[in-house]
Amino acid sequence: MNILHISDMHFGSRHWKGNREALLNKLNSYAADLVINTGDNTTDALEVEFKAAGDFLKSIKFNHVISIPGNHDKRNMKSQDFFRQYIDNSDVIYPLEPQNCVKKKLFLDQYTTGIKENFTDINFIKKIVIDGKSLLVVCLDTNEVYQDNGFVDKEILRSMSHKIEQSSYDEIILLNHHSILDTDEDPLFNSKMIIDFVKKHKIKDVFCGHTHKLELMKSTDLYNNHSFIQYKNGSLSCCNSVNDSNMFMFYENLGEKDMKIHLIRIFIEGDELSFKDEIITGIHD
Repeated sequence: MNILHISDMHFGSRHWKGNREALLNKLNSYAADLVINTGDNTTDALEVEFKAAGDFLKSIKFNHVISIPGNHDKRNMKSQDFFRQYIDNSDVIYPLEPQNCVKKKLFLDQYTTGIKENFTDINFIKKIVIDGKSLLVVCLDTNEVYQDNGFVDKEILRSMSHKIEQSSYDEIILLNHHSILDTDEDPLFNSKMIIDFVKKHKIKDVFCGHTHKLELMKSTDLYNNHSFIQYKNGSLSCCNSVNDSNMFMFYENLGEKDMKIHLIRIFIEGDELSFKDEIITGIHD
């Protein structure tokens, strides 16, 4: 299975610095079975930014493109409506017992006018078939409205687990915007709960973005005999990124002994983009 991983596009005049056609030509040149996009599609969650990001994603020429929101995508009371209208309209998973939820602004009250949906979390699961094997893609919303820090509600995790347990699949992966294995100035506060969620469902591959920094980290729980790898990507093409943190990843033969990771760095020079492709091997040695 080959996965193309993009993240932190940040469409919007304050951050976006990409050459749309050059990026699309490069992305479409890889033989991907699945494209995953781990959040921050926009800069300020404006409708025009969601539309631009959605148009870009629809121009990626692969059968399966799965996107999740990031913290920048929740800076607007209509964020959940815009995401579903322009990015992905998958059926979200609602909490089994809403009264047990504690996440801030998870529900907007009836006095918040102009919104179609008062539930602000965008958690969903997609099942796709690649080379005859079914893959369950679990998409977890780690973001809070108007916050850069991350938080996941315990009741949401329980509800997600319920859906997973009702599903049949051959392989399972997790997408979330914030890292669950390390921290930065805008951390995910209750990452241990998600790590327990990963162990519970025997997830081996976790993909995230958020910090615009490349990191591949492996966690091994010797007591429970479970390991997983977190793949953290940089920004797709953002003008506030320093040095060489603009990049995307192509995972060739994900999880196999002969797995190769293509790290494609993006260099911005005016309106021109140039690319440098590096190959990383030995991940599973």
